[in-house]
Amino acid sequence: MDKTHPFELPRYVVERVLAKRGRLHVFDRFEPAETALLVIDMQNFYVAEVATARAIVPNINRLARATRQRGGTVAWVCMTAGDRGNSLWSLYHDHFFTEAKSRAHRDGLSEGAQGHALYPALDAHPEDLRAWKTRFSPFVPGASNLDSMLRARRIRNLLVTGTATNMCCESAARDAMMLDYRVIMVPDANAARYDEDHLAGLTSFYQSFGDLRDTDDVLLNVLVAAADPVCRGSGD
Repeated sequence: MDKTHPFELPRYVVERVLAKRGRLHVFDRFEPAETALLVIDMQNFYVAEVATARAIVPNINRLARATRQRGGTVAWVCMTAGDRGNSLWSLYHDHFFTEAKSRAHRDGLSEGAQGHALYPALDAHPEDLRAWKTRFSPFVPGASNLDSMLRARRIRNLLVTGTATNMCCESAARDAMMLDYRVIMVPDANAARYDEDHLAGLTSFYQSFGDLRDTDDVLLNVLVAAADPVCRGSGD
């Protein structure tokens, strides 16, 4: 059975955060209508052969269902690396891969390739947003139109999920915060190939860029409207 990563923040990180801001969480609650769930790179190329990425699919689907039901936006953000045999990011393909791996990445993440498609177990709906990016972060200028689509919907809160935790997910979450979005990464709805990479991405993000809340916590405490009778603070 596929399993999500074990996750526990190192004690020094908790102590550093408490010393810096006096509480564990920056944000107690996200108004659903102002919130988007970002699902990063959950494509066949990245998910099919990685057990930890497959394991987060149920949590992503739970978050997506709740986000829609509560009036929020679901955005599937995917990588496009090539176009008819041409690289859309030549520096990366020319210098960070062997020739064979460069070709596999470029062509496997080109439109029409099986690897380019969303992993089939994901519950994507026609009304959801779709954004195709050409860099790790969709918020890099020119990499995608995600920022403009979110701002058109007056989104200011982001829940970041997907793969890989320490690569595209962390890159997107950091850049979003620096564009003044309020950002939460969801540890049990993010995945990397290795536990150590998952932990590194989350602890780096948490110390200066946003919050970490697991799926159950988001559904119960975070993604609730101000008028909801169950709405309450984080209790920190």
